[in-house]
Amino acid sequence: MYRSPLAAGLFLKQLQQAGQGGSWIVDSAGTWTVSGQPLPEQTLELAKGFGFDLSGQLTRLVDLDLLEARGLILVMEKGHKEALGIEFPSISGRLHLISEVADRLVYDIPDPVSSDASLAEIATVLFQLIKRGFRNIIELAQNLQTSDT
Repeated sequence: MYRSPLAAGLFLKQLQQAGQGGSWIVDSAGTWTVSGQPLPEQTLELAKGFGFDLSGQLTRLVDLDLLEARGLILVMEKGHKEALGIEFPSISGRLHLISEVADRLVYDIPDPVSSDASLAEIATVLFQLIKRGFRNIIELAQNLQTSDT
């Protein structure tokens, strides 16, 4: 409800700045959320502050159809990776922790609901992580696409 839409928007913005926005499909979904809910106002305001618009976007619970339609699947927490890998074993080779891809380190991106970190702090961490790891994410996505064809 908070991190995934921000991360997707931040990544899409990086793609657009690199002149590659039109050739990618970037989605977000929550591992433990309720589909069809509007994003919190604070999330919308943070997105605007980073230069993109999430208004009108609704939450979406991750499901097999969405996962199978995507090449690279990035998650925020080790628990998400484990849970999705168990529930949807067919996607386990495309399922990665965002920190592991971007920084080559294994760590969780805190959830603002269950941590002391504010959503603004987490959004800044995501922004820096995606910017720093942009080339690594692109490279992995392209390698996965090549291996699927």
